[in-house]
Amino acid sequence: MSPAAGTIARAAIVLLIFNILSKVTALVREVVIAREFGVTAEMDAYLVAFSIPSVMFFLFTGALATVVVPVYSEYAARGREKEAWGLFGTFFNVLLVVLILTTAAGLLFAPWLVKLLAPGFQESSVNLAVELTRLMFPLLIFSGLAALFGGLLNARNIFAITALNAPLSNMAVIVAVLTLGGFLGVRGMALGVLAGGVAGALVQLPALRRAGFRFSPGVPFNHPDLKKILRLILPITLGLSISQTYILIDRFLASGLAEGSISALNYANRLIQMPVGLFATALGTAVFPSLTRRAAGKDLRGLGEGVRRALRLIILVCVPASVVLLVLREPLVVLFFQRGAFDARAAGMTAAALFFYSFGLVGWAGEFVLARGFFSLQDTRTPVKISAIAVTVNLALSLALIGPLRHSGLALANSAAALTNMTLLVIFLNRRVAGLWNSGMWRFIATVLLAAGLMGAAVRALLPRVDAAVSAGTLMLAVQAGLAAAAGMAVYAAVLALLRVEETRRLWEMLKNIVPISSR
Repeated sequence: MSPAAGTIARAAIVLLIFNILSKVTALVREVVIAREFGVTAEMDAYLVAFSIPSVMFFLFTGALATVVVPVYSEYAARGREKEAWGLFGTFFNVLLVVLILTTAAGLLFAPWLVKLLAPGFQESSVNLAVELTRLMFPLLIFSGLAALFGGLLNARNIFAITALNAPLSNMAVIVAVLTLGGFLGVRGMALGVLAGGVAGALVQLPALRRAGFRFSPGVPFNHPDLKKILRLILPITLGLSISQTYILIDRFLASGLAEGSISALNYANRLIQMPVGLFATALGTAVFPSLTRRAAGKDLRGLGEGVRRALRLIILVCVPASVVLLVLREPLVVLFFQRGAFDARAAGMTAAALFFYSFGLVGWAGEFVLARGFFSLQDTRTPVKISAIAVTVNLALSLALIGPLRHSGLALANSAAALTNMTLLVIFLNRRVAGLWNSGMWRFIATVLLAAGLMGAAVRALLPRVDAAVSAGTLMLAVQAGLAAAAGMAVYAAVLALLRVEETRRLWEMLKNIVPISSR
């Protein structure tokens, strides 16, 4: 393994470890929330309220993470890191003003935003959602700053401290629900969300100061590279806002469906995002600095090969994950969520959504890495255009499927749009760089699908035992579901080994890097 590949592998392993911590705490958070609030109108109101600042947070996070790293890498490649810190010191001040003004606007226009997003809500749900929106909107300030801090630290190949952001936020929500949820309801949960956002920003400050960052402006506000950052951020923000339209479309349409439809979609989506966050996000974040360095050095073939290797690993991991979630959807929903206020009706609604979400898992994961291939080339326009096409597909299918399938139709539309997005990203990026797609990719995909099909058959054969364990208690259900999943993975791994898929060796080499990391 080359030094660069070793660096990427070690960074991916560090991020994977922290992402496991993040996803475990996120799963515990969802279990606690489901038990306390279930699939109810109150929970629907909370999700609508949370979606407004969280979508904006996603925009700032995605835009900053994809702009900061390439710009900083360009300065570092020319030996001008001190100037880079001065540039981002000025940018910090600009960003802070924008965040404060945006938050003020959100507080003022909260009633109109809620009615626009959830026109099907009853008046009581509207009032609660407005109150919660105003309570959580200041989260945007701290989350936006945390995104900037994380991008700068990642550009310096400092990943661990930035990865603490999500676990801290999850723990804050868990504590808030357990301590405040009983007498404040979802308002207590909203306070926990705000506290987690503050902690995520503050925890990065010591490492950022040690790296050399200063908060005072280091360049004038008319500096050409500051203008360049703003020019790059605007189209990325537009593109990310288009991609976030998935959430807004779902909540707009689901607000007129049966009570709890928004909540059921949310719980199912949380399970789908587990493998995406555990592996795809870690891999994409770790490989991004390497891609930007190759782009800066005009090594387009190396860039294409880097994206291809990452994409093959994502397909290798996420296809079997989608099979497990699809076949074991009902017992998994019961295992994780069905307790307290989360009853059998809630479990059925969530499992139905999970079935259709499972088909899009590879699309969401692949999109994360492929988009970074474009961003490393400082091409922010192409992903925007492709996202617009995918959203159009999502909206058209949502309108067509919501009648016969209700909230499950929205999940299926999301999956189809995600796969469309990934396919178009591959096609257009393959035109820009050499080495991304070749005939070997078709053979690889066919092999993975064959192995996943045999895996699904193995898991399906054990499903009666898993279903029988539902009434035997949580422990027995967990054991039987785990054994079924493990048997399926054993079949999957055996087929891949028999067919000598090279990524199995690469995954093993990445896992071996855990030892030197943990012993330092």
